[in-house]
Amino acid sequence: MNHHYTVLDILLVLARYALALAVTIHVLRTKRDTAASTGWIGIAWLMPLTGAALYVMFGVNRVRRLARKLIGSHQWDGRGALVQHREQVDGQFAPLARMLGRLTERPLLGGNVIQCLHDGDNTYPVMLAAIDNARQSVLLCSYIFRADEVGNRFIEALANAQARGVRVHVLVDGIGSGYFHSGVASALRRRNIACHRFMHSLWPWRMPFINLRNHRKILVVDGRVGFMGGLNIGEENMLRLRTKVPVADTHFRIEGPIVHQLTEAFARDWSFTCQEELDGEIYFPQLDSVGDIPMRIVTSGPDNDLEKIEFAMLQGVALARRSVRLMTPYFLPDERLTSELCLAALRGVEIDIIVPGSSNHRLIDYARDANLAPFLDAGCRIWMAQPPFNHAKLLVVDEDWSFVGSSNIDVRSLRLNFEINMEVYDKDLARELIAFIDRHRHGRLTHHTLDSQSGMVKLRNAGVRLFMPYL
Repeated sequence: MNHHYTVLDILLVLARYALALAVTIHVLRTKRDTAASTGWIGIAWLMPLTGAALYVMFGVNRVRRLARKLIGSHQWDGRGALVQHREQVDGQFAPLARMLGRLTERPLLGGNVIQCLHDGDNTYPVMLAAIDNARQSVLLCSYIFRADEVGNRFIEALANAQARGVRVHVLVDGIGSGYFHSGVASALRRRNIACHRFMHSLWPWRMPFINLRNHRKILVVDGRVGFMGGLNIGEENMLRLRTKVPVADTHFRIEGPIVHQLTEAFARDWSFTCQEELDGEIYFPQLDSVGDIPMRIVTSGPDNDLEKIEFAMLQGVALARRSVRLMTPYFLPDERLTSELCLAALRGVEIDIIVPGSSNHRLIDYARDANLAPFLDAGCRIWMAQPPFNHAKLLVVDEDWSFVGSSNIDVRSLRLNFEINMEVYDKDLARELIAFIDRHRHGRLTHHTLDSQSGMVKLRNAGVRLFMPYL
C-alpha cells in the first residue's frame, strides 16, 4: 500500500511533536505537583493540538509572572514607621511567629485592638458608620457586592463620602459580583466612583482567569480603621430580612498599626488590577498603639503568596498541644492539611471541626461527605451546624492563637483564590471565638452516619470529590 505524504502533512506532524515537546519542557520547568505535571504531559502527547491549547489557557500561571513584575517595581509608604510596633512571641507559638515572619515578609505588629462582629445585622451599621465618618480615604474590596437594598446603602455612603472630598476606591471580583453584568460596578461608575473588577474579561483568550477569584473582604477608612473577615455585601447576610437562603457570618473591626498591613494588601490588589499606586499619608498615616494585641496579615493567592495561608494553618495545627477548633462553610482539605489534623488527633489533641449540615453549594456537601472518614478514623469530632448557613472561617489553637479571615478550607481557597487572613495572639479573642464555635456544635457526625448512606449516594459523593479543585 502506497502512502503519499505532502509537505503539509510532514509540517503538521512536526508541529504536533513540537507543541507536545514545548508543553513538556514548560511543565518540567515550572510545575511542582508531580500528579499535575504527569497529567499535562500525558494530555500534550496524546492530543498535541488540543492539549497545548488547554495548557496555554489553564496551565500557565500568568498571574504569578504579572505579580512579580508589578510588586517588584512598586513601593508602598509607611513601612519604616511601623518598626517601633514590631512584636516577638515567646513560648509555644514562637516557631509559628518566626515562620510566618519569614514566609510573609510582614512583621508581627503589636498595639492593636480587635472587635468581633457577627452577621450583617450587626456588622453593616458599624461599617457604614465608619464610611460616613471618613475624612480622607475609603478602600473597599468585596468578593460579592450586590446592587440590592444592602448594597445600595453602601453605594450611597460611598457616594456621599466622595462628595465630601474623600478618595474612594472600590474593587469587586470579576465573577462573584457579576460576570456578564455587574450592577454594583455600573452603579458606582455612574457616580464617578473609582471601581474596578478584579481580573475580569469576556475575551476568550483571557478565559483562564475565570477560575482565579479575589475572595478577599477588606474595608479601610482613612488608613486607621479596618474591617476584614468573611462577610460579603448583600441582603442574604441580613438575617432579619429572612431571605430564601440566609447567610450568617463573622467579621472583624481592627485598629492600630495592623491596619497598615490591611491597607497594603488592598493597595497591591488595586495595583495588580489597574496599575495605579496608592501612596501617601491619606492611605498610610502614622499609626500609634491603641491596644496591646499582636497581629499579622497573611495573604495567599496563585501569585507570590501561593499557599501561605495553608502553611500558617499547617504550622498552627502542628504546634497544638490541647485543642484545635475549626469552623468553615466548606471543608475539602488537601492531603497535607488532612494528615496534619489527623496526626494531631492521634497524638491526643482534641480536634473539633464544625461545618454546616447543609451549605449553599450542594456539590461541595457531596464531596465533603466523601472526604470525612479519615478524620473520624483518627478521632476528630465533626459537628453539623444547624441553619442558618454559617459562612464564618475560624481557627483557634489551644485557646491562644486565632486565625481568621476569608479563606475556606478547600483547594480553591488555599490554591486558586486570592485570600486574606489574620493571625491574632490574644487569649480573650480566642475564648470569645471558642464560645461562639462551641454554640454551633449541634449534631455530631459518626461512622454510622456515613455507613448508613446508600451505595448510590456514596458513589455520587466519591465522583463529585474528583472535582475538588474546581468546586
